[in-house]
Amino acid sequence: MARREADRTPQPSRSVAGTNLEFTRSHNRRVVLDTIRRLGPVSRAEIARETALTNQTISNIVEELEQAGFVLAGEPKREGRGQPSIPYAINPEGAWSLGFHVDHSAIIAALVDLTGKPVAIREIPAQRPSPRSAAPALRQLADELIEEAGVPASRLLGAGVALPVRFGVGAITTAGPTTLPGWDDPDAGQHIAEALEQPVQIENDAMAAAIGERLHGVARAIDSFVFLFLDEGLGAGVFLGGQPWRGASLNAGEIGHMIVAPNGKPCPCGNRGCLERYLSLSAAQEFLADQPGAPAFSELDGALSAPVERWVAEAAPYLAGAVNILESTLDPETILLGGLAPAGVLANLIEKAMPLPMSVGSRSDRRLPRLMAGSVGHHTVVLGAASLPIFDEINPRFDVLLKH
Repeated sequence: MARREADRTPQPSRSVAGTNLEFTRSHNRRVVLDTIRRLGPVSRAEIARETALTNQTISNIVEELEQAGFVLAGEPKREGRGQPSIPYAINPEGAWSLGFHVDHSAIIAALVDLTGKPVAIREIPAQRPSPRSAAPALRQLADELIEEAGVPASRLLGAGVALPVRFGVGAITTAGPTTLPGWDDPDAGQHIAEALEQPVQIENDAMAAAIGERLHGVARAIDSFVFLFLDEGLGAGVFLGGQPWRGASLNAGEIGHMIVAPNGKPCPCGNRGCLERYLSLSAAQEFLADQPGAPAFSELDGALSAPVERWVAEAAPYLAGAVNILESTLDPETILLGGLAPAGVLANLIEKAMPLPMSVGSRSDRRLPRLMAGSVGHHTVVLGAASLPIFDEINPRFDVLLKH
């Protein structure tokens, strides 16, 4: 379900201020949890300074979180005169969450603790699974992971499912090899929820990857960034001012269908010259199919073969152009490149995309490179999916404020 967005995007900052109005308690609870996640172990006084909430409000919320088992109190620390301060940190065993990355040829499942750390990960083969065909497999994987980890089902927050999907945009939704059938159906989430007997959130894979990178990777301290997700197609997960930006119809980040070559290669979406026809794993596989002796991406290990290097040289200018457009449109702190391509391919694409075209990102006071690789790796999506219920618990949500 789409969330209402603020009329004015919040300015990027390392912290989010709370508010002492009673009707925003849910927002304040997320602000406090997010602060403990980022800075913990942290004292109540430090939380109050970071969030601009009153000491009493902090005390009430921290006590509630401690009773719920979400945070743990550490040993008191004496700092000068007065009462010793008690540091608080997220309790890893306060809750758990399930995540599934449903892709064209596999389903990856993960069970994570409340910090987002994976407790168990499992992968099985699958061929373009639909919600109906995937449901039994997801239930079996969930049962196996829960049993393996010895996690009480009563402490599960829910499950996240990430997959290549577009929501309610007509013929483009299921066109071509880069999407999966049936997942844009409004009942898909309910079908999986009934199979798992858990609340379920469905997210597109690029946004899930961005959330995974935000919670676990190089974007942990970055509030505004774009994660370019290289898979069968090309998508983007967008964070602005610390908030995921999903768009009016939950389809923000469909950069793969931006036209970069007028009258170029035909795309299953109906247009010609779409970016993912040149920069994606399906584009790479199509290129390599015409190269004698070229390896499959799954076989790559270490140094890249000459055919792969030729594809990289052809695709890198399109990556550079995408960076220029994203920077000029969104002005992010950085753009991350990740996905299911081998790390060597991603690094080579970034190297060959240099020097990047001039844009608003070309400023001299940058603290981050304009384009860099994500750090979570192959499991970015499934960890992001597993983090969706956790992220919903800890991420400050401005829609709560807007309703009042």
